[in-house]
Amino acid sequence: MDLGLTPSEQKFRDELRTWLKANLPPKTSHSVKNAASAAAYHAYLKDWQRKLYDGGYAGINWPKEFGGRGATFIEQAIFQEELALADAPERMGTIGQGLVGPTIITVGTEEQKKRYLPGILSGDEVWCQGFSEPNAGSDLASLETKAVLEGDEFIVNGQKIWTSYAHIADLCMLVVRTDTSAAKHKGLTCLLVDMKTPGITVRPLKMMSGDAGFNEMFFSNVRVPASCVLGAVNEGWHVAITALSNERANLGTGLYVMFKRNLEAVLVQAREMKRHGKPAIEDPVLRQKLAQAHVDLEVFRLNTTRALSQLNKTGIPGPEGSIQKLYWSELNQRNAQIAMEVLGPYAQLTEFDSGRWIYNYLRCRGNTIEAGTSEVQRNIIAQRVLGLPRSY
Repeated sequence: MDLGLTPSEQKFRDELRTWLKANLPPKTSHSVKNAASAAAYHAYLKDWQRKLYDGGYAGINWPKEFGGRGATFIEQAIFQEELALADAPERMGTIGQGLVGPTIITVGTEEQKKRYLPGILSGDEVWCQGFSEPNAGSDLASLETKAVLEGDEFIVNGQKIWTSYAHIADLCMLVVRTDTSAAKHKGLTCLLVDMKTPGITVRPLKMMSGDAGFNEMFFSNVRVPASCVLGAVNEGWHVAITALSNERANLGTGLYVMFKRNLEAVLVQAREMKRHGKPAIEDPVLRQKLAQAHVDLEVFRLNTTRALSQLNKTGIPGPEGSIQKLYWSELNQRNAQIAMEVLGPYAQLTEFDSGRWIYNYLRCRGNTIEAGTSEVQRNIIAQRVLGLPRSY
């Protein structure tokens, strides 16, 4: 593909940069460390989402008829890259805009599109994704949460785990088992569930990084209207795969900017930190690790470009998303380990550099689990890219 930007793409980038310069909110000291601070932080993120929406930058890849911008894949990549370059706040509506919204657009009814899509774009309604379970994990087809149809309602009982944003979510895209006699892939159904429905209990899971963004969810005789089925009853597997394809189609351009920024910061510290009286960067073993980190980052950039090129040709997210997810998650963990080696005991101090290094090191442990484990991604790559037989 031609890696140069077309005039229209350059215009999009210039307009976005100008808009970000005028609208980027100031940095906040609020975090998720305590309830009061977390509430203020979430309000800050909602305000940012609303500003993106008002500026026409929410759901930019959505079709225009549903409130999006109809952006090309190249423009989506530019958008992610520019947000990262501007060090913009995270987007609270990521699950709604990236997974739920596109899935509703693809398989939802007209009533569901009218009901849910506007709130997703504006940030007025936050979504979570009820997929993983304690005894299923990334093996979605093995889930056990059951839904039994009684009249015009489904009665849901079961448990979900590792559910991002469930503690603040208004709605949940929930996959349940509706036919226990069918093959495990065949008896699933996707429901759009109001999180205020009686019988839903949410318990945050505090990680070693101090975050509590993941949650357990318990469903006890939760009544969900049959009109909230997304797609068709017992066809939830196809709906879930559609959602996961959108999740793993992250173009990686924003991640590359963040990883590059972190590696450059590590290089600065390696030149300043002393080891046996000399700058740490003069250690030959450490120099080799830093050189390898640079090479790995360039491989990620080139793979991102290749995946973007393929996506631009077909318009359909494919197994390239699994390649990228596997690569960046393990790359981030390796680089976090190198940072700890460069900084030594300083890296463990929350007072040093605002605690960014110890936080990154602890938080990235979850990268190879969330959005599909590395083991699952390798199976997808083996079967769908390399054509290898299934492993039993």
